[in-house]
Amino acid sequence: MNSQNVTIKIENLKCHGCANTITSGLRKFKEVENVIVRVEDSTVMISFNGSDDKVDKYKKKLANLGYPETGENSRLSIVKSYVSCAIGRIHD
Repeated sequence: MNSQNVTIKIENLKCHGCANTITSGLRKFKEVENVIVRVEDSTVMISFNGSDDKVDKYKKKLANLGYPETGENSRLSIVKSYVSCAIGRIHD
C-alpha cells in the first residue's frame, strides 16, 4: 500500500487531553499508522496507507471531536472540544 502523510491545522487544541482524544479517535481508522499532535502550533500529522481521498474523512472526524480545520470553527465545535479535552484527560 501507498503510505501518505498529511498535516492539518486545527482549531480549539489546548492541551495533552485534547491530543489524547485526537490520537485515539484517529487511530480507530485501520489504515492510520501514526498520529502526531503538536499543541504548540495546533497541527495534527497523520500517517496512513491509501489515497488522498481519506483526508476528508480525517477532517470530518476531527470536526466531530471538536477540532475542525482552521477557519471552520463554531460555538458547537468549541463546546465539543471541551468535552473531548476532559475525556482525554481522564484517559491519560
